[in-house]
Amino acid sequence: MSGLFAAGLILLALAALTDLAGGPIARFMGSGPLYLLGAAGSACLAVLGGFALTGRSVQLAVGGWLGQAVPGQPTAGLAADRLSGMFLALSFGAAVPVSVAFASWARSPREKRRGLGASYALALGSVAVIVTARDAFTFLFGWEGLTLAFYLLAGSERHKRGRGAAAQITFAFGKVSGAALLFALLLLATGSHSIMLASFAHVPGGAARTTAQVLLLAGLAIKAGLVPFQIWLPRGYSAAPGPARAIMAGVCVNVAFYGMWRTLALLGRVPGWLVGVVLVLGALSALLGIAHAAVQNRLSRVIAYSSIENSGLIVTGFGIALTGAAVGDRRLIAAGLLAATLQLVAHTTAKSLLFTSVAGIEAAAGSDDLEALRVRARRTPWSGFGLAVGSVTLAGLPPTAGFVSEWFLLESLMQQFRVPGLGYRLVLALAGAAVALTAGFAGVTFVRLVGLIVLGRAGGRSPGASTDYGWAGRVAVIVLAVCCVAIAAVTPLEIRVIAAGLSPDVPSALTMGALKSPWVLQPVFAGFSILSPSWLCLEMPVMLLLVVLFTWAVSGRRLLRVRRVPAWRSATIGVEGADSYTAFGYANPTRRVLAGVLDTRSEVRQIMLEENGSDNGGGAPDRPDPEETGQAAHLQYASDVIEVVEAYLYRPVFRAFMSVVAVAKRLQSGRLDAYLLYMLIALIAIIAVVTALA
Repeated sequence: MSGLFAAGLILLALAALTDLAGGPIARFMGSGPLYLLGAAGSACLAVLGGFALTGRSVQLAVGGWLGQAVPGQPTAGLAADRLSGMFLALSFGAAVPVSVAFASWARSPREKRRGLGASYALALGSVAVIVTARDAFTFLFGWEGLTLAFYLLAGSERHKRGRGAAAQITFAFGKVSGAALLFALLLLATGSHSIMLASFAHVPGGAARTTAQVLLLAGLAIKAGLVPFQIWLPRGYSAAPGPARAIMAGVCVNVAFYGMWRTLALLGRVPGWLVGVVLVLGALSALLGIAHAAVQNRLSRVIAYSSIENSGLIVTGFGIALTGAAVGDRRLIAAGLLAATLQLVAHTTAKSLLFTSVAGIEAAAGSDDLEALRVRARRTPWSGFGLAVGSVTLAGLPPTAGFVSEWFLLESLMQQFRVPGLGYRLVLALAGAAVALTAGFAGVTFVRLVGLIVLGRAGGRSPGASTDYGWAGRVAVIVLAVCCVAIAAVTPLEIRVIAAGLSPDVPSALTMGALKSPWVLQPVFAGFSILSPSWLCLEMPVMLLLVVLFTWAVSGRRLLRVRRVPAWRSATIGVEGADSYTAFGYANPTRRVLAGVLDTRSEVRQIMLEENGSDNGGGAPDRPDPEETGQAAHLQYASDVIEVVEAYLYRPVFRAFMSVVAVAKRLQSGRLDAYLLYMLIALIAIIAVVTALA
């Protein structure tokens, strides 16, 4: 298995070198072939994960290359246990079709950009290193590599407006995340006298261990995009080009959740107040993320904000597991981790599908504005199909994997009556209410995408010729779309695989308690509720067929008769032009209902138009009467939302920081004796602090 492990990493390295070196392939065939190398490397790593899930020993000795060889301690390197294998199989299983679609997208002459393929390969290689690291040094090495890859992917089109700033914000939050993990791992290494991750389980309880847990969860929460660290995520994802967003959102973000699962396996119980914080932040992130997604007018931003929602849902499930660990209920740990992992699987497949499909639609339209993309899926039917399936999955509708995962999550949250202590029960109840509200707004959000882009009316205009993916990209979209439904159909088999993967956290027998029978599921706790997604996938098509046959029998030929009636002048099917719904108009009720959450700002102003229809400026109070000037007066309505966390947290902090920087600049006198004095003061301060702590 070490050969397969090495082959996967070598193929990713070759993909990066092919992009950086250029050559005849890059000049004449585009950068498509290097993504096929990445797909082959991803396939090797996915198969490797499958072997690790079966309990086979999978390791690669690279202590002299990446890790630190410490005398008298186990050799540092890369290895995969069952938990690592599950994340390898999931992440790189999704990376294979995304890479194939990437190759099809990159063959376009417009998409020839050097360095993008190397950044893509660096991101995938970093994920492999993080998930299989055995020591803290190698883990941090991979984490910093992923931070660099995110910066390069987000800034690959830095010549476009806003992309450079988005890359800088992405990099800044990535460095803060890495710093938090560094301090946490240093505390644990000091307590265990080893840099091996397995040794951290023996760190004694106390302030140092609790501080390390807080720092670990904070660093991982930044990468996952939880509130209040979420502001980098929509900027970074939207700035990345094409299917690179699918790599970031569908594959690479999984390392944050792997870190959480591994933290629970190594450190176990966390303080009760920290459990409450995790649950509240997870539920708040889900609600705030979908609220912002519902009112965005750019397709890439809608899906990016929905990633915050998905991260919140996953972390809410993880919070349930932390609650079980805090109260000593191992079945609740199993229920929470199972719900979170099912949500993770649904997010990985659906988000990979959505961003891959959006890349095809945007490449044809040249824009990601929802108004410009109206009915655009008719020109890109394969990408439009992927957008529809991915939207239905993330909306949590049956018979998709999203429905199964949200059912499990809600059922797990309903187990709060089994938890002792009023505090835990209240937090779980509040999280359950937030998740239920999130599910409702998710339906509103994705109905808008499907209704306007996929099912909208063309207004009498020809949809034009297809400019969709090539055959390879179409196969990738179909594979991801089928996975969104097929995974739900075989959920009992999926749970068996997840049970094996979660065995380092909780015994497989407890997780397998979710199987009431071979095809009927329950939320681990028996006698509460049941669901059979497998039978649901069979029943729904049969019921649809019966309804069609019944309608045909009752109506006969009238079922196919065409009736022509005047269109009702409202926002319904059959209305065209200015009377039909726009993306802004559809989202406006949501914008108004959530005004308190989104800080909605509305403005109505008068615009004076000349007789030829040109804008003559906004109507000022002293402007003459339109009837006297012959101008036409029109009212313009504007409504927008702001990022509350950014406006009320980060901007004040940034202003204070810049004030400190301005004061610090005065210390730059240019005199050597002054700089030596500063160094002496800093040295004395450090010695004083170390002495006090000793």
